Amino acid sequence: MIPIRATFRRKFIAGIMVSVPVLVSVLVVVWVFKTVDSFLSPVYDGVFGRHIYGLGFVSAVLIVFMLGMVSTNVIGKKAIKAIEKSLMGVPILKSVYSPIKSVMDAFSNSSSFKKVVIVEYPRAGAYAFGFLTKEHTVKRHEDGTVQNLSAVYIPTNNLYLGEIVLFSEKELFYTDIPVEEGVKIVLSGGIAMPQVMRETKDASQKTTG
Repeated sequence: MIPIRATFRRKFIAGIMVSVPVLVSVLVVVWVFKTVDSFLSPVYDGVFGRHIYGLGFVSAVLIVFMLGMVSTNVIGKKAIKAIEKSLMGVPILKSVYSPIKSVMDAFSNSSSFKKVVIVEYPRAGAYAFGFLTKEHTVKRHEDGTVQNLSAVYIPTNNLYLGEIVLFSEKELFYTDIPVEEGVKIVLSGGIAMPQVMRETKDASQKTTG
């Protein structure tokens, strides 16, 4: 009986591990579908006199697609820059729009993150994953000494909110984890973290800004 119970428990846990991510993904997709659909549905309900399920969602997808089409041509780029300039002129909107735009630009550019690193943060003895973004040279006015510092983006809330912290070269632990895998680790809350991580200190494996 004991081997049967152990086998059943093992298989059951394996089934949970497979089904839970699928179920959560489906629920998220359904939630997004319903949320987006609810924005435009009232408009169509008034036009057609009845609710057409999913029409609002399809319209939202088409609107986003059309905006993407417009933003990639010359006239569209000029129009978007004009709109951005207007938004940046409003203090409240500027404080919200500017950081969000910067983050989205960083994530849309595959070369923004150079390497996945581990740093001692936010205190001694605690370690965090970070993304190397750029390397800087700081020159002191007092004595003219030069120090090389590396800018590391450390996510503090999922992936899109975080802090930029400057570290010296000796404070960085360069990993062999690809940037794409590093993003998965952060989004999964560490679940996707590999069992073994290797340090890469070869100069050819580092990318300077």
